[in-house]
Amino acid sequence: MKKLIIINGTMGVGKSSVCKKLLEKLTPGVWLDGDWCWNMNPFIVTEENKEMVEDNICYLLRSFLNNSGYEYVIFCWVIHEEYIFEQLLSRLKGIEFKLYKITLICTEQVLVEHIQKDIEIGGRKQEDIDRSAARLPLYLSMDTTKIDISNLTIEQTADAIKQLVTTKKL
Repeated sequence: MKKLIIINGTMGVGKSSVCKKLLEKLTPGVWLDGDWCWNMNPFIVTEENKEMVEDNICYLLRSFLNNSGYEYVIFCWVIHEEYIFEQLLSRLKGIEFKLYKITLICTEQVLVEHIQKDIEIGGRKQEDIDRSAARLPLYLSMDTTKIDISNLTIEQTADAIKQLVTTKKL
């Protein structure tokens, strides 16, 4: 059975880095980062753009899940509220898959360190630190499996996720 692995967490927690490594470990697999669908210039959040992005994400997820060449479909995005999961998953009805919802969490100190590194290479802005840190508590109450990456490497985090999705439960 296909496995849909949704990895969420606040901006800067390491979702993309972990998914890149996870894709190497889970084959045959495919990875979609929700942020890719927002890669537009100028970046403008409108209802029209939000609807377009969600349509594109769901189209790609459906296509990947229906493609016989992939067993693992990895999707990462900031998803900070349950209703976003519900919206996306409702549009995948009729497709058989096992769902894994995994939230990457960390301490605020580790988050600041991650984002600071991104700022240094021009990938983020200083104001992203406060915005991302403010969302950290939202992830704790979500109906997901939590993995605290504060003391884990990218490799260790990807290994933990691989073990979670490949372990056979009797």
